[in-house]
Amino acid sequence: MKLDVVLGLQWGDEGKGKIVDFLAERYPAVARFQGGPNAGHSIRFGETSFVLHSVPSGVFRKGAINIIGNGVVLDPTIFRQECEAIEALGVPVRERVKIARRAHLIIPTHKLLDAADEAALGKAKIGSTLKGIGPAYSDKTGRNGLRMGDLCEAGFQEKYETLRRKHAARLAQYQFEYPFDLAEAEAQWMKDAEYLKTFDIIDAEYETNALLDAGKAILAEGAQGSMLDVDFGSYPFVTSSSTACAGACTGLGVAPSRIGKVYGVFKAYCTRVGSGPFPTELFDETGERLRQRGHEFGATTGRPRRTGWLDIPALKYAVMISGVTELIMMKADVLDGFDTVKVCCDYRIGGVTTDRVPYDVYAEVEPVYREFPGWKGDLGSCRTEAELPDEFRAYIRFIEEATGVPVRILSLGPDREQTIIRG
Repeated sequence: MKLDVVLGLQWGDEGKGKIVDFLAERYPAVARFQGGPNAGHSIRFGETSFVLHSVPSGVFRKGAINIIGNGVVLDPTIFRQECEAIEALGVPVRERVKIARRAHLIIPTHKLLDAADEAALGKAKIGSTLKGIGPAYSDKTGRNGLRMGDLCEAGFQEKYETLRRKHAARLAQYQFEYPFDLAEAEAQWMKDAEYLKTFDIIDAEYETNALLDAGKAILAEGAQGSMLDVDFGSYPFVTSSSTACAGACTGLGVAPSRIGKVYGVFKAYCTRVGSGPFPTELFDETGERLRQRGHEFGATTGRPRRTGWLDIPALKYAVMISGVTELIMMKADVLDGFDTVKVCCDYRIGGVTTDRVPYDVYAEVEPVYREFPGWKGDLGSCRTEAELPDEFRAYIRFIEEATGVPVRILSLGPDREQTIIRG
């Protein structure tokens, strides 16, 4: 069996949570392979809505194993709050969730460093969610980090204090008013770290490969989006992990040859949270209409998302770097009722037209648009492909031709039932 991967192809917030939940019934295991608790994967079934931050989106499916991989950074306090909220819905979280022994931990001083670093950048700030994720990944690559496995070792407290002292030395360099009481946060963190130890802590690289060897497929769930990848995204306005398909290999300990399908999730338009380039961003009534109709506010932070038309050069780039085999279009229903729908087909940079994503994030990029006739009616009420308006079908065909990848799944609303599988 293979490890199939679900990725966001834009700047995050594409709707991956709904898709993982939708696909999870086909998979005995779901695994998160990177990211931290800034990710907000929204799931809605019936009248119930839930936002997941660290727990894989297969947790609501009976019988599914949910693995938090070594590529994830985990905040014990946020994790406990999330799990207790899931348990309140009657879901046996401890039975369904396993945590990689090699996953790194976010400690309270990581959050202080995050806030201090962001404040020091001033107008050049990244747009961090201030969850301590970037500093935790910095400690990981700097070989200073704390891991899940350390919680169960006799020398844990000494390792914690050593890391805390290193952070204190850095923090002393800032003139900054910190956003919370450290002593109180640390006391709570220690309690929540004990809660983490009540879960099944596993050697995830062995378990994932054993599942595949036993003929059980795994669905790997990515956080954020491809254009936030630390290597290939709009650096430095990126996240701190590998959001492309390659991140699934390093984040779970699975060889590239074991990758099967790569599902690329994208919105029928574009959004972005935080700072950084956004060539098709709209600052007018159309942009606000997309924001309001699409409920484009951060699932974790509540921040209004920046909105714009679909960006084909960025989409093709994301498809290329991850080897996407199937596209999944989200929230096309948000475009219902527009007289015309625009798509950016190329960029114009310094008088030159190109379909390549530029290295320089500060380059002045002018989007070159193509207009399509809009569609009337309510896409959210469609349950079969035959019911879709011709204008919307033409929009889909253009995206398939431009990317060279078929659009296999259409999400036309937040509910599981508002989903059409094509072909």
